Amino acid sequence: MKPTLEVVSSRINAAMGWAKPDTVIRNVQVPSVITGETEVTDIAILGNTIVSVYEPYDDAMLEGVNVIDGTGKFALPGFINAHAHIESSVLTPYEYERVALPFGETTLMGDPHEAANVLGNKAFEFFLKSASGMIMDMYVQLSSCVPATNLETSGANLTATDLAQFIDHPKAGGLAEMMNLGGVLGSDPEVIEKLLLFWDHAKPIDGHMPGIRGRALSALAVANIRNDHESTTEAEGREKLKKGVQVLIREGTVCKNLHALFNLINTQNAPNLCFCTDDMKPHDIIAQKGTMAHMIRTSIAQGRDPMAVYRIATLSAATHFGLTDRGVIAPGRKADIVLLNNLETCDVATVLKNGVVVTPEIFKARPALDAVGYQSVNVKTMEAADFAIEESGPDMDVIGVIPGSIVTAPLTRVTAGDDVIKLAVIERHGRAGGSMGLGLVSGFGITNGAIASTVAHDHHNVMVAGATDADMAVAVNRLKDMGGGFVVVRDGKVLADLALPVAGLMSDKPYESVVKNLDALALGLKQVCPLDSAFMYLSFLGLCVIPTLKLTDKGLTLFEPEKGDTGPRLIRDPRGLKLTP
Repeated sequence: MKPTLEVVSSRINAAMGWAKPDTVIRNVQVPSVITGETEVTDIAILGNTIVSVYEPYDDAMLEGVNVIDGTGKFALPGFINAHAHIESSVLTPYEYERVALPFGETTLMGDPHEAANVLGNKAFEFFLKSASGMIMDMYVQLSSCVPATNLETSGANLTATDLAQFIDHPKAGGLAEMMNLGGVLGSDPEVIEKLLLFWDHAKPIDGHMPGIRGRALSALAVANIRNDHESTTEAEGREKLKKGVQVLIREGTVCKNLHALFNLINTQNAPNLCFCTDDMKPHDIIAQKGTMAHMIRTSIAQGRDPMAVYRIATLSAATHFGLTDRGVIAPGRKADIVLLNNLETCDVATVLKNGVVVTPEIFKARPALDAVGYQSVNVKTMEAADFAIEESGPDMDVIGVIPGSIVTAPLTRVTAGDDVIKLAVIERHGRAGGSMGLGLVSGFGITNGAIASTVAHDHHNVMVAGATDADMAVAVNRLKDMGGGFVVVRDGKVLADLALPVAGLMSDKPYESVVKNLDALALGLKQVCPLDSAFMYLSFLGLCVIPTLKLTDKGLTLFEPEKGDTGPRLIRDPRGLKLTP
């Protein structure tokens, strides 16, 4: 928002020393993310803006000014998370920022793709209202693919017309990850219309290009898709950089690509890299002491140049997304400042957002906001017989879970061995009559019991995996009663659950309560399933735009980009019967 004449004038006067600032951070070390040089200096702040740096303030000039002693500390710009789905934290935006902001994440490019697949435009309304009341700056990337493909049933079908009504909102950031690669490469009019809408408004367009190389990558760049968070190998990331695609290095709860892409991090590449989480649970944010802070300290510990790393987390992201008011400690920029005890370990001491020190009390000033999306689980009462798969045999396809990845392995009953259980996806939006896809999965290690969830990327239908049909039915029925969430069942009894009544994706409780309930859920889960973060893996087994085998309410899908696929295709029907090639 453009400041008034009076505001600009007051900033000029404070910068010149003719008027006093509100706050001065004294004797702090400022490592420049532009030049790489570090200098001990004072930082003067007026309102939400830095008005002076590298000019000293004596005691006489500081009378009546709020002074923060920065001796021995380092001042860096606020960290920017370049791509995240807040819903994956199972927290509302208000609660997410209470966890992440104190660790230095002052700006977030948020994609409410999950909620939009359940609630449609109501999700944008809720997230934009949240963004308007938050202390952290959340820019809402308007979801491009609702549904992600025609191989699933979601709760809405959003067109360019739907997105256009939100595009000029001050908290609307751009077009969220374009996953319908086949639609782009095939010049589908509806898909191209969305791209052109944001092209015309000079808004960034996010990509989603797992394993995409060569001519297909060039074609997507031609379509003005200029970033991607799905690179999993150095070679893939390097090709994207050479073709002008900003590489968003991802480190989430399940998708951990930082180590694979370490070699891309250097001074030369830093302007064309960003850090992001994509999907992360609150436990990890707390345990790792931050989102971006964790990626920073991990990169530096691996020998990456500290100033290149800090540039990636700040100025590079700000520049890429057109946020010219932040990303550097400099006059005229937002007073989003992270004070560190130690530069190499990114030990956060104090965070200032808009010139105000972040404390627990700062969140109490936010306007009240009612959650949305209650009673979103519309499924019938299930019985064990509903989970009968019609086809069987040694050649039956099996989805193979790969630890540390949302990519799956295409297996069969023979290659999977004994660790094979049933998987079902049940439409819950009331738009397809409760259609259900049935299949097999390996890798959970469940020998007795079942787990079920309404968090299922990207359609967010009910997903249930189990060793017995009876336990699968109990789990789904419990989800229905709770209004969505996570459930663990064994021998017909619910061992643990967590209600997520906001669109079946988020809790309406404070994060402290959610963390405790997640701990209890984890204990119950370990009694049934030895796989760490099992619910996160389960949630991605319906994401058919990620290789290779996945399951939706319409059946089993296959996506093999290394063999030339530009999108997934259906290979088995909802009952598990093989389709004719």
